[in-house]
Amino acid sequence: MSSSDSHDAPEVVRIPSGHAPERIGIVHLGLGAFHRAHQAQVVEQCIARGEREWGICSVNIRGNRALVETLRDQGFRYHLAEYTDRAHVTLREIRAISETLFTGIDRQGQQGEDLPALLSRLSDANTRIVTLTVTEKGYYLSPSEGTLLSEEPAIAADIAHPEAPRTAPGILVEALARRRQAGIPPFTVLCCDNMPDNGERTRRAVVALAERRDTELAEWIDTQVAFPSSMVDRIVPAMDDEAFERLQALGCDDSAAVVSEAFLQWVIEDHFPQGRPDWGQAGVEMVEDVAPFETMKLRMLNGAHSLLAYTGPLMGLETVAQTVADPLLQKLLRRYMLEEAAPTLSMPASVSLEGYADALMARFGNDSLRHRLHQIAMDGSQKLPQRWLRGGEQRLAESQDEQALAATVFGVAAWIRYTRGEDEQGHAYPVSDPMADQLAQCHGHERSADRAVAAMAIEAIFAPTLVSAPRFNDQVQQTLEAIERLGMRAALEQHLASI
Repeated sequence: MSSSDSHDAPEVVRIPSGHAPERIGIVHLGLGAFHRAHQAQVVEQCIARGEREWGICSVNIRGNRALVETLRDQGFRYHLAEYTDRAHVTLREIRAISETLFTGIDRQGQQGEDLPALLSRLSDANTRIVTLTVTEKGYYLSPSEGTLLSEEPAIAADIAHPEAPRTAPGILVEALARRRQAGIPPFTVLCCDNMPDNGERTRRAVVALAERRDTELAEWIDTQVAFPSSMVDRIVPAMDDEAFERLQALGCDDSAAVVSEAFLQWVIEDHFPQGRPDWGQAGVEMVEDVAPFETMKLRMLNGAHSLLAYTGPLMGLETVAQTVADPLLQKLLRRYMLEEAAPTLSMPASVSLEGYADALMARFGNDSLRHRLHQIAMDGSQKLPQRWLRGGEQRLAESQDEQALAATVFGVAAWIRYTRGEDEQGHAYPVSDPMADQLAQCHGHERSADRAVAAMAIEAIFAPTLVSAPRFNDQVQQTLEAIERLGMRAALEQHLASI
């Protein structure tokens, strides 16, 4: 019996799709579950109100050709199930997407054939916005310094062959070069990935790559192209067999369906020279400065998620809901959010950080989502500087408390232990991280302290100023030793008792 069979059938509110788009005005790079559950859902509402010029062309530039083809076969319609809890779900039909393209490498190693169509779509004057969810690693920026990783093979290939780009920055540079040559105003580039100052970081990547091609083009992009920042927030677990079974029980047999929580927030810097949908009517917060909301989410929500992702699996837990039901992890989480992350934030007076933390705990406890910890744990080397480490440096600078970073220290030590790729029973699991090979080398050292030192010596992740602080460095070494000697649960219990 699946877990869904043990619960009564939920109350379902069904919302059919509205008008079909008349033309495409947005190109989205990164056709995945999050895009379909967040941006596409908001645009669907705009189209339903009559803004039919904002259809979406959604593109996968790395993998998952199957999803591209499935959506084509379904006429670009799919379902989104928004769960308030196991007893209440809203099932929406979405058709904001009007075209899907594939330019990546499929499972058979074949290159997608849609790059010419993508560049043509991006060069069309009707395309006025390009949005992105390609994850932090998709911008090819050093996590700690934010400089372009020009020696990465994919970026090096785009430098050598700019007319046939494969990365998101390369695609944007080539498309903008074509628009400039044709005298077409540039589209606005809206990053929707979880990075601090994500608009400026996207600009930095695109301009740096353009400079390797043509300094005048780089200057034009830097001065003429808008890169507003945004903050997006909705928990969207990866789809698995159980999720599809639950949807089938609701009468929804859709292999492109996606599940999310009911909560949705999107905060956008309002700078769109070529126009935009009336997102405000769909609940989007259009503001002058996204930074406070962005940093709050990164450090409190995403930082808390990462803390759970590296401690929970070695305690025998699989999902976020299971972790927040554990008293030890509840205590660790509240310590991190309220005593380490919150003091580094400067929010408008209307925002209660304690209330935000309470709301996060409630959202994390939504057991209808099955949000798996190993999914959240992916790409830690790219995420930790933004989620933990920059705030950690600030906290150390502002506090004389010897335990100022107690929860963060435990998280870093847990992350190092997690990157070994083996649980406490000796069972292997994949470490999905662009620096996995370098991290694996750290575990070649015999002593725990040496493994910690080797990991913290990776300057692409850890700033030397943080590593040189004894209250951080020494404590991470000691905590990793305790985790490896006692096991994760006993080490956490000892750690919490000491603060």
